[in-house]
Amino acid sequence: MKAAGRHPEKALSAVKVKSLSTPGRYTDGNGLYLVVDPSGAKRWVLRTVINHKRSDIGLGGLSVVPLAEARDEAARLRKIARRGGDPLAERRAARRVVPVFEVAAKTVFDSHKQSWKNAKHAAQWIGTLEDYAFPVLAQKPVDQIQSADVLNCMTPIWLAKPETARRVLQRIRTVMDWTKASGFRGGDNPVDGVLKVLPKQKDTGTHHAALPYADVPQFLKKLRSVDASPAVKLAFEFMILTATRTSEVLNAASGEVDTKKTTWTIPASRMKAEREHRVPLSPRCLAILKDARKLAGDSSYVFPGRSTKKPLSNMVFLMTLRRMKVDATAHGFRSSFRDWASEQTNFPLDVCEGALAHTLKDKTEAAYKRTDLFEKRRELMATWAKYCTITKIRK
Repeated sequence: MKAAGRHPEKALSAVKVKSLSTPGRYTDGNGLYLVVDPSGAKRWVLRTVINHKRSDIGLGGLSVVPLAEARDEAARLRKIARRGGDPLAERRAARRVVPVFEVAAKTVFDSHKQSWKNAKHAAQWIGTLEDYAFPVLAQKPVDQIQSADVLNCMTPIWLAKPETARRVLQRIRTVMDWTKASGFRGGDNPVDGVLKVLPKQKDTGTHHAALPYADVPQFLKKLRSVDASPAVKLAFEFMILTATRTSEVLNAASGEVDTKKTTWTIPASRMKAEREHRVPLSPRCLAILKDARKLAGDSSYVFPGRSTKKPLSNMVFLMTLRRMKVDATAHGFRSSFRDWASEQTNFPLDVCEGALAHTLKDKTEAAYKRTDLFEKRRELMATWAKYCTITKIRK
């Protein structure tokens, strides 16, 4: 039986839509639903009555149709249906003018750019398409683009600029997914299958430079005596011991830390994978936080910069490494941790990957994973902290 009371209206929010991961159908009200597939893909469906018959109308995937746009489109289609019209027929008629790739790409770019936190990434997204896709695809109607056209874009840069080429290919795929979801073309995405015929790319060796894990204890000993502010040294050591990213540490807020539960909870909005990440805190990490609190005063940041209203600069770790004449990057310490976990411990792979907040590549497996293996990760991180802060330094 249905629950009594008013029907829900605008039950979803942008934050909730992002956080939903359990497969199912979630109502926003007035017949609009967000469907989460077992693969993790999210799409909008409008359930309404057309000519006395209940019909489901797909409104596109969440990746290209945000919540506000889905609501507007649902309201427009419901209005047509209430007047006795056929929303499906009108949608088909409206889509008779098929856009060319350039128009489609700029439309997708405009709909996404507000959600990107990094302006540089936004500029690169459309810039790479202008440089490498538009010369071949710009004026082609999207329903006429074939795999051969995509291959023509990729061939000149696939081996010469491998990283750029992979990004361009992914961005073309996103644009073509949008054209299919918008009803401008049917069939498979023309990007599908292109990878199978392109030559294998060589390892470009562009990974972040990392310090061998055996050198990390000595590095931390040297870090404590380097000419840098106490806050920088505490933040750097905290980042290494928690195996987190630079931005996650620099923007850490005091409200995220629970010293009683010895847990630091990083909200989804600050995580690369946009999923909340709990970090178990070792005794050494708790000691660092205690010292940092004395320095922070009334700041809401755990590691504030010169102004208590702002965090430390995102350049402080880089400058510290240069001052110490260490050929590594701050991000590279995550690799140091990962190598140590693989070679020096027996912790399972998913525990080690979970400590780095890496998402599962298998989307189906990820959709059904219900635990973050927190207690096992607590033991792993305590072991790592103990290794890094041992009194006797390995040679």
